[in-house]
Amino acid sequence: MKYYLTVLSLVFFMTSSAFSQEKVVKYKVSSGETINQIAQKFKVTPYDIYQLNPDARTGLVPNSVLLIPTKTGEAKKEVSETKTVVASGKEIIHEVQPKETFYSIEKKYGISDEALKAANPFLEKTGVQIGQKLVIPAKGSAPKAAAAKPAKEKGAEKYVYHDVQPKETKFGIAKQYNITVDELEKRNPDIVNSLPVGYRLTIKGTAPKTESAPVETAKAVESKKPAETSKKAVTYMEYQVKPKETFYSLGRVFHLSQEELVALNPSLSEGVKEGMVLKVPTGYVAPAPIVAAQVPDKPADSSVYKPVENTGGGIKIIDKVKSTENENVEIVELTKKKGLNERKKVVLLLPFNLAKVQSDTSGTANRIKNDKFLNMTLDFYAGAMMAIDSAKTLKLPIDVAIYDSQETKTTSNVVGLTPKLQDADAVIGPFYQSNAETTANMLRSYDVPVISPLSKDSANPIDNLYQTIPSNDVIRNSVFDYMRSKNGNIVAVVDKKKESVINYIRQNQKGVAFATLTETGGLDVANLKSLLMPNRMNYVVMETGNTAMVKATIKALLDSQKTCQVQLVILEPNSTLDTDEISFENLIKLKLMYPSVTRESDEQPVLIYEKQFRLKNKANPTTYATRGFDVTFDTMMRLSQGKTFQETADLMTTQQVDNKFQYYRKEDGGHANKGVYILYYDSDLTLKVAN
Repeated sequence: MKYYLTVLSLVFFMTSSAFSQEKVVKYKVSSGETINQIAQKFKVTPYDIYQLNPDARTGLVPNSVLLIPTKTGEAKKEVSETKTVVASGKEIIHEVQPKETFYSIEKKYGISDEALKAANPFLEKTGVQIGQKLVIPAKGSAPKAAAAKPAKEKGAEKYVYHDVQPKETKFGIAKQYNITVDELEKRNPDIVNSLPVGYRLTIKGTAPKTESAPVETAKAVESKKPAETSKKAVTYMEYQVKPKETFYSLGRVFHLSQEELVALNPSLSEGVKEGMVLKVPTGYVAPAPIVAAQVPDKPADSSVYKPVENTGGGIKIIDKVKSTENENVEIVELTKKKGLNERKKVVLLLPFNLAKVQSDTSGTANRIKNDKFLNMTLDFYAGAMMAIDSAKTLKLPIDVAIYDSQETKTTSNVVGLTPKLQDADAVIGPFYQSNAETTANMLRSYDVPVISPLSKDSANPIDNLYQTIPSNDVIRNSVFDYMRSKNGNIVAVVDKKKESVINYIRQNQKGVAFATLTETGGLDVANLKSLLMPNRMNYVVMETGNTAMVKATIKALLDSQKTCQVQLVILEPNSTLDTDEISFENLIKLKLMYPSVTRESDEQPVLIYEKQFRLKNKANPTTYATRGFDVTFDTMMRLSQGKTFQETADLMTTQQVDNKFQYYRKEDGGHANKGVYILYYDSDLTLKVAN
């Protein structure tokens, strides 16, 4: 099999603001209170409370005491239990507790970093360690050790900096330098709200005045000087949560960690819910994917494409894919076959439903804002146009026609468009499965391949129909095939509510052992451990939404790592793993693995694509936009190999920005895609493709 990548890059940069210094008060938790309610009472965020009370993430205990930051240093009048943490007057001895840091201790007692280290000189070498006895100086007292130091000694400390790279997180950077996130934020207060790409972080020492700008890195990060950026005010906009979005998916879109999202939106402490309106920085997300003038009016590059023609049957854009000189775009492996001059024709059937848009009395902009299906269409269209631009740069002999399919779940105008499709070398669309099948049946006698770009439904057996999204069973099978290829011992932990998963494994994955459940439906930990083998990799497939069962499984596997190799596996996204109750570090230790139809990649061609998309559309590419690019570009490149689309489907596997296309002939007829990635979290906190 041949694997190919596509072309095109992007670097983001964003401004940030610092939190003001706050005093701390104690608060006694009442029965039934939540972190969100307490945060609202004190006008702080749950993130602020969690910083001082890490154990609160696992739940609140009535009558327990929380440390609450407050800008005024005083509690609200209605909170009678509140008082300041430390009274001034004399030194206090503090024993370091688990998860405490320089920052949390200093904030707890209201002292400076210099004062704490002056009273405890050994901290400069050892750092904060559990069980240490620290001297907490009285407020207002002069640092004892500080006066004895030469005035320039502190400045002589070696200066260590780090330039933030794309997709890096504060947690990953802190771990790299063996410090905590709190310490990193304390040294760099401008990153509390966000982590701008290209920003120069101070890791140790004092930044020299001459080094105010970030140096050029090997990745050529495009950013302004942090000194200039930090002066700018951060601007925000509203974003409405879409179905099935999680902290992980939101973090990938906005390049913010879960803690940063919660800090901006306290309501997220209760979890991500569809329809929530979030506050997000405008530097990371765009409003409508394409402005009203592009629905569609005229492609961005009018020198290449002809204006849209109203042909009665829908919109039509014909692109002769003229060559453009002096365009330096990196090409990776996939190129036009030499000597191929015969022009090919690709048709896109996209459901713009222009008649509805034009007749909407509320206006085009309002329809774009509220019509999810239209937004999805416009995103796909924007990605497809990027693919056409790439074909132009590669000088591919391709003609492209785009028509409005005017489709709903039950209707479309594809029958009327048949005469315009009969001479096509490939048709991409329609979106709905029933309409794609209708189109394939109409074009079967003309031997025109119809590529279904978005449907996940099982297709009827039609020889010229190609499903691009792998089915659920194909996705599941891929991870079991991978585990068996590694000679793994496969054990399943599945709760009773997941009957479909239990039936699937029993019918399709023979030899998988099921861990026993207790009478109450909980996990029998002893039985699970007994199923693990010491001399083989043990893959434990966990399918449950029960938090207690998830915790029990993870704890059992962590214990078992002392005697055997264990890796945690899930078959589909699990929202329970996105909650604060589940430690992400434990998932990293177990190298959480799962199958996915898309991947994350920092490869240069992917970064180029993202950058070019942002420059062209003033927005980050959505999943639908990238799929529009991948499906369209893959189709055009297959037609440029000197073979028919059908022949390339049988011969080669291709890989684009996010998606892999590995077509196979189904037993009952037609083609489907089994291009699935097996992803896992590695110890360096990155998501990688398993070999």
